[in-house]
Amino acid sequence: MAKILIIEDERSIAELERDYLEVNGYTSDIATNGNTGMELARKNKYDLILLDLMLPGTDGYELCRKLRKLLDIPILMVTAKKEDIDKIKGFERGADDYIVKPFNPGELVARVKAHLARYERLVNRQSEPEDIRINGLHIDLISRRVYVNGTEKVMTAKEFDLLLLLATHPDRVFTRDELFERIWGFDSMGDMTTVTVHIRKIREKLEEDSSAPDLIETVWGVGYRLKKG
Repeated sequence: MAKILIIEDERSIAELERDYLEVNGYTSDIATNGNTGMELARKNKYDLILLDLMLPGTDGYELCRKLRKLLDIPILMVTAKKEDIDKIKGFERGADDYIVKPFNPGELVARVKAHLARYERLVNRQSEPEDIRINGLHIDLISRRVYVNGTEKVMTAKEFDLLLLLATHPDRVFTRDELFERIWGFDSMGDMTTVTVHIRKIREKLEEDSSAPDLIETVWGVGYRLKKG
């Protein structure tokens, strides 16, 4: 469950934001001034910040700049300032979005969802390895190239996707149905024979003896797995 920090000096607006977020499954904390907001941001782990610019005794732009130095999470400015120059200043200080008051609560929640989803995809991509190496097999995920003991093996797009799926789950057995659904989708033209044919072609490219494979193993009556060791 995502946790959101609301930095907003108008209690009624802050509570409205909190209520709509909670209805949609999020938890939130409220800070009614910049100092408290910064303290909470330092002390707790948040997934997104809603930041008002018109805070008592605090420059919201400066607070955004400090928060951006501290945190790598979405920051959405919520403010009555609607001139283009104000938006530009916000983006320059590190804001990810700019929502003008008065706002539609439903739109606010939609933007929160969109930024959380985009951030999650970005974090997941950054945590993925750039390559996979198993028993002489080297898969370069960036260039989508495959090597066996240093020699490149040319793969079709579907062959690469199928090999990658097996290689990212070594020693796991996939049924033909699972492989077909993940790579081709059930709505695609073809049948389970398509999987068998592609496995055979991959083996011919990767294995010294495709009739007695060492890398991609057939689990009779079940499916296939890529052996890790």
